[in-house]
Amino acid sequence: MTAQAQGGPHVVVLSSLFPSSVQPGAGLFVRERMFRVGQRLPLSVVAPVPWFPLQGLVRRWRPAFRPGAPRHELQSGLDVWFPPFPSVPGMLKRFDGLCMALGAWPRLRALKAAGRLDLIDAHFGYPDGYAAVLLGRWLRVPVTITLRGSEARHACDPVLAPLLARALRDATQVFAVSESLRQVAIGLGTPADKVQVVGNGVDLRRFSPIARAQARRALGVPEGGPVLVSVGGLVERKGFHRVIELLPRLRQRFPDLRYLVVGGPSPEGDMSAALREQVAALGLEAAVHFLGPLPPDRIREPLSAADVFVLATRNEGWANVFLEAMACGLPVVTTDVGGNAEVVCRQELGTVVPFGDAQALGGALEDALTRRWDSQAIMAYAQANTWDRRVDTLVERFEAFHALAGDAASCASTATR
Repeated sequence: MTAQAQGGPHVVVLSSLFPSSVQPGAGLFVRERMFRVGQRLPLSVVAPVPWFPLQGLVRRWRPAFRPGAPRHELQSGLDVWFPPFPSVPGMLKRFDGLCMALGAWPRLRALKAAGRLDLIDAHFGYPDGYAAVLLGRWLRVPVTITLRGSEARHACDPVLAPLLARALRDATQVFAVSESLRQVAIGLGTPADKVQVVGNGVDLRRFSPIARAQARRALGVPEGGPVLVSVGGLVERKGFHRVIELLPRLRQRFPDLRYLVVGGPSPEGDMSAALREQVAALGLEAAVHFLGPLPPDRIREPLSAADVFVLATRNEGWANVFLEAMACGLPVVTTDVGGNAEVVCRQELGTVVPFGDAQALGGALEDALTRRWDSQAIMAYAQANTWDRRVDTLVERFEAFHALAGDAASCASTATR
């Protein structure tokens, strides 16, 4: 990543999920996307952090709960602020959007006064998008909202659905990382022509294969035998436990099968202890390798060491890790939720099975481990989905909204003379 760009509209990213020195793995997909925009347009980040007075006590028995963040960091030459906003865990979620806007207001007001705010780009529809449209109204700047996956759940919530719908209605533009999320927005009453699909991409500098033998040696994995790999936060939604429960059956056919688990706690929670207990109960300690959270530059090691990537997830918007695995030549086995089938869109890329069907998932993994895959064709698909095209679209839209806002302000000024 390079330092701040100089020309064009000043974009402020608003996202409560963003990496920091305290949580380096949080919201990497937001940073990957928007810091590339920051190479083309001036960009700052405001990442509000939920806070309430007793959360320090909660951390005594849940150490990963709301670890907080520094007030400010300079990341790749770009300013990132982490202002707190009041939020009671598990309660009063209907007020999170308003509280987030109030918490972020002083920073955005200062950026506006300094000439560093022309457009707000929010990630996630609620509470971030709701907060953004309030801030956009108060500061008189256009607002874009990117839908990333949680919106499908919020759209079914009788309390949050109207707030999400209002945010989408009042935004200047809505982006969705998958067609399935675009349909969620349309289902909430957002005009179809207001919602544009702009998926995520893959960084080929970070994600390219290394020799399998070399990768396995680096990870302490035997060079013989098939290997599965999953990457993600160790939370229920990602489904590591759903893969582990299938391993005894799979190892009957593949006695040397290994499973690489890459990830750690996330803002959603931490199943680390439960997963280790499950592995011990099934007698799989020698078969399952918990590699912990790895920095992005090292994730290609387990991907290169494996034969098949699997993610038995309950919900996704656009799982960037699929493209990252494909860039290393791996076929993908996953569940038919969210935008998964939009990424794994052809049979030569992998297999998509119904969520919750353990037999189908096991069968797909067995087939994937015995099938002859064309790794070059898989990598070619990933190479056709780099970030460049996505960033071109975003920059073009941001510049257009800024120009329209400038024209509207000029007309208003002329009319008052």
